[in-house]
Amino acid sequence: MHEELKESTCRANVELAAGKLVICSWGNVSGIDRTAGIVAIKPSGVAYEQLKPEMMVLLDLDGNVIEGDLKPSSDTPTHLELYRSFEAIGGVCHTHSTYATMWAQACREIPCFGTTHADFFYGPVPVTDSMIQAEIEQDYELNTGKVIVRRFGGLDALETPGVLVANHGPFTWGKDARSAVEGAVVLEQLAKMALGTVQINPKQGPIAQSLLDKHYLRKHGKNAYYGQK
Repeated sequence: MHEELKESTCRANVELAAGKLVICSWGNVSGIDRTAGIVAIKPSGVAYEQLKPEMMVLLDLDGNVIEGDLKPSSDTPTHLELYRSFEAIGGVCHTHSTYATMWAQACREIPCFGTTHADFFYGPVPVTDSMIQAEIEQDYELNTGKVIVRRFGGLDALETPGVLVANHGPFTWGKDARSAVEGAVVLEQLAKMALGTVQINPKQGPIAQSLLDKHYLRKHGKNAYYGQK
């Protein structure tokens, strides 16, 4: 059942470790079959070098386990909330990568300083509000998803394919599990470059809107011309 979904999600998790975005068993990737409403996600606490496709846990969007003998990731409720709220996405990735997590712990969005950032994010990488005590004490992982969704009021989740959860770390998403991992790789690089930028010039302002538009839209706009058809 859903062998291709389990295979692609397992591969994406392994790529996360190969990209050095996680250590130990930290982080997780999921993918969804939108037609069937089935999500595949990494099992909780399993080291990346031990992962196999048959270990992936399949769930419906209400969190009911459809297939799998292992416990799903503890972050599963966050992933499910994002799938329910952002209907265009097909994969979600969560890490504690060093530089992105530094910005999250500082509760600061990552400004768009240059064209490298603008090629992927249409503006700053947003940071959520800090969670209140009640959100932490009950349904913490679900409320993590809700605080992300709340931050995206007025934002397009496809134009801004990631977020920093305040005091926690980054979540990214994309058309499938692999692109969600690509987003995590890009976000970590952008976070590192932004830190260097503010260290070199603490007064540096964001990129001009015209240059932001040019770089983002030439790759993602309706008249995009970057790459091969």
